[in-house]
Amino acid sequence: MTAKKRVSRRSLGSDLKKVDAHVIKPHEYRDAPELTDEMLARAVVKRAGRPIAADPRLLVSVRLPASVIARWKATGPGWQTRMARTIEKAQVK
Repeated sequence: MTAKKRVSRRSLGSDLKKVDAHVIKPHEYRDAPELTDEMLARAVVKRAGRPIAADPRLLVSVRLPASVIARWKATGPGWQTRMARTIEKAQVK
C-alpha cells in the first residue's frame, strides 16, 4: 500500500520583485543586439485579445418566466446562443 504524498500548496507568487531589484551590468548589454532603423521599420505591433466583432453583443436585462428559462437551459450548453438565434430569426423585417 502506498502512502499518499502530501502535496504542497502551489505558490502564486511571482519573480517581479527579483526582476525589479536586478541592476543591469555593462557586460549584459553585450548580449543584446543593437537596434537599427531597419529592425524598427520591420516591427509589427499586434493587439492582444479577441478580434472586434462585426455585430458585437450588448448586455440587456429581460424578465422572462422561469418556465421559459428552464426549458431553454434543459437543451444543454449554449442555450443562450440558440435563444439569440431564434429571436434573430423571428425579427420582423
